[in-house]
Amino acid sequence: MDPNHTGPEEYGHGGDTPRQRPPRESLTSDLGQHTPVPARTVQLVSGDFLLTVNPVDGSEIEPCPPAERPARPGRLTESERAEVERAAAPPLPPGPAQPALPLLARQDERESLVRLLARGRSVRLVGPGGSGRTRLLDVVAEDCADLAPDGVVRLNGHRRTADDLVHDLFHAVFDAPLHRPDRDELLESVREIGAVVVLDDLEFGGAALDELLDATPECAFLFAATPDVADPSADAGVEDVELSGLDRAAGLDLLGHAVGRTLTDEEATWAGDLWFESEGLPLRFVQAGALLRQRDRLRAGTSAVDEFGVFEDVRPDEAPYDPADGDEVPLPSLGEAAAPAPLLASRLSASARATLRFAVALGGEVPHQAHLPALVGDTHADAALGELVSCGLVSPVGARYRLAAGVPAQLEAAGYTDDADARIREAAQHYAWWTGHPSVTPERVCAESDAILAALTALSPLAAGPADEPSTAVRLARTAAPAFAAGLHWSAWERALRAGAEAARIAGDVGEQAYFHHELGIHALCAGQLDRARAELEASIGLRGALADKRGTVAGRRALALVADRSGVPLAIAPTAAEEVPEAHVEESASPPRGVPMAFPDLQPPADTGLVVPGVVPPATVPQRTKDGVPGGLKGLAKRNLVAAGAGALLVAVLGTVVTLGATSGNDPASPSENVGVNPSASQGLDDGSLDADPAAGNKGDTGKATSRPTDPGPDGTLGTADDPTPTATESDEPSDEETGSKEPDEPDEPDEPTPSGTKPTQSQKPPTSPSPSPTETETEEPTEKPTESESESPTGEPTTSDSASGPASSAPIETSASADQSTDPGTPDGDETMI
Repeated sequence: MDPNHTGPEEYGHGGDTPRQRPPRESLTSDLGQHTPVPARTVQLVSGDFLLTVNPVDGSEIEPCPPAERPARPGRLTESERAEVERAAAPPLPPGPAQPALPLLARQDERESLVRLLARGRSVRLVGPGGSGRTRLLDVVAEDCADLAPDGVVRLNGHRRTADDLVHDLFHAVFDAPLHRPDRDELLESVREIGAVVVLDDLEFGGAALDELLDATPECAFLFAATPDVADPSADAGVEDVELSGLDRAAGLDLLGHAVGRTLTDEEATWAGDLWFESEGLPLRFVQAGALLRQRDRLRAGTSAVDEFGVFEDVRPDEAPYDPADGDEVPLPSLGEAAAPAPLLASRLSASARATLRFAVALGGEVPHQAHLPALVGDTHADAALGELVSCGLVSPVGARYRLAAGVPAQLEAAGYTDDADARIREAAQHYAWWTGHPSVTPERVCAESDAILAALTALSPLAAGPADEPSTAVRLARTAAPAFAAGLHWSAWERALRAGAEAARIAGDVGEQAYFHHELGIHALCAGQLDRARAELEASIGLRGALADKRGTVAGRRALALVADRSGVPLAIAPTAAEEVPEAHVEESASPPRGVPMAFPDLQPPADTGLVVPGVVPPATVPQRTKDGVPGGLKGLAKRNLVAAGAGALLVAVLGTVVTLGATSGNDPASPSENVGVNPSASQGLDDGSLDADPAAGNKGDTGKATSRPTDPGPDGTLGTADDPTPTATESDEPSDEETGSKEPDEPDEPDEPTPSGTKPTQSQKPPTSPSPSPTETETEEPTEKPTESESESPTGEPTTSDSASGPASSAPIETSASADQSTDPGTPDGDETMI
């Protein structure tokens, strides 16, 4: 059978139709939901921590295992360095390539910078915005390509701190993906870098600049800054090179190159007035050249159509300039030439003007050309970037574009901020979708960090509208912050987290607040700020505890335990990182192993551990306040638990004794507990001068009761043996089974010696016939009136009593319990009170 022909038509398909798809699984429902996209988690090493960026429940941090620690990073190869430099350059705008303008009247500054860098000196190029600093840096970087072992490293300092720049320098030279070294390892690595570092748009000076220079002693820096940036310190050793405006001749020459033709006398005069007004800034001549090109295009509009036709592409610079042949378009006024942004924008396409409105709303940040079609709503809106670049309205900043110097203020005055709120919301919604898409890498998100943060910062103070539920700012922060963390852009990570926490507070979303506080705690822990990490994590745990978020609470407690381990301050009752909250099998929140803490005080263990009892005290027996005055609450919880354990065990023993007395005495009127006399059963001896009171020792263990002790050692001369005399009980004693101690079968029958009080116990006439005593034996302490009654054990193993001194008695010595006098034995209860 031909595999290309599946069969005749009577089988349900034609001969040339493709094969049917395989049947779906029978368990798959047609109306079933699509499989959700898995969360993008990234695992990276920060110092000696292993950080797992989890955008769902919060990042998890733990000490990095030795097997996961990266090896010492090696240097990038030449091809890898070229790839890094290409990624750091701004993207080329679509459309025809614009001719590069020459560097005019900058030869002296160029030679001076190269000479200082060749000596290993660091230089700061200071010039106002629009003076051509970036263009001069590009030329000097080409001249210094062979001066240092590691070549030239291009960095951008726009909204970057000294710490950010040190990390950027590290990753520009070393191959360390997903690795952010700690401070010591970072400094050790960058000290080995010998390169010429070209740093544009520097925004700090003073001590921060000294910190950057001290961290890189083998590097020569070429900084570019504006005059409003702080000066370096006197000991920094950085020389300043001033960059002024062009002279009149150079300005006219640059304008001619920007227009692409020779200037007329009228245009030259106009350009001279512009040079005086703009102080010779090159940017003004570039923008003036764009104005003249637009004028030529407008002038040639009608004439070109009449002469060449509608579909003929005629360049204005190629058409001969003859005012009589075309429409007369006057030159821009001097004020329009000094502030040309509104006039230039009015002659651009609708997409370019919409792009400018987004840029003004985002604080000067121009969205990437790939986002313009979605933001503007035009499939060809990416060409707007080429228009803006050719007009000089935007300038490159690192790997992106910003509005050129002075342009934002000019556009704001022209009314480009009227719909700024709507533009910010549109940009934030777009970036919230884009940053959360699985196909977008963290590196791409970090490249757009300034535009994203501008939208987030501008949107978070705005009140959330009815359609923004959850808040757009919260969604944007939730998707962008993990990408910043995974891309190692941690200053942007922190800014996104703080803006998201503020937006969640405004929106009233407690769960999102808990997430942002947790991430801020993780960020502070990685940065070594332990106090701030503890505060943020405790706030997150408290919020998640209120929401019964078990997984989030466990992640927060683990991080908090790591903070306690690093800071050396114990968490007291908080679980450690090794403890897990057991999963709840019912629909309720699971409690942590040691209870839900209300706070985290620093508790100290009690000094006295004598009351520790190896038993479990029921919760009902734990007192609210101990007798030694330990206050309630968490601060005294540790000591109160120890005291309560001992008190509970003692209370259980006493209650057992009371219950035994009540169960054995019954309603017998002759019960020893009903016949309490005033005469003590244990009296002071004549020989030793002490009371015969000693803890009783039963056959099966010590019951903790005080009994009488014989003072006569007996025939063998040793106290405590079986032949020692035993004091007799009173006539009213009628002990129960639990009150009489039984004798072991192997013990010999020996007569008792007389007691010190002169009484003599009697012996039973027959040995007991019971082969084994009762398994439970309890001796109780009962007060007696007359020491004349003896206890005996019946042949059947049950105790019996006799009313006379000559009655039958046990053949073995019987130890009876007696109450001791309060004045001589401090361990007994007071007077006739029961020991409860």
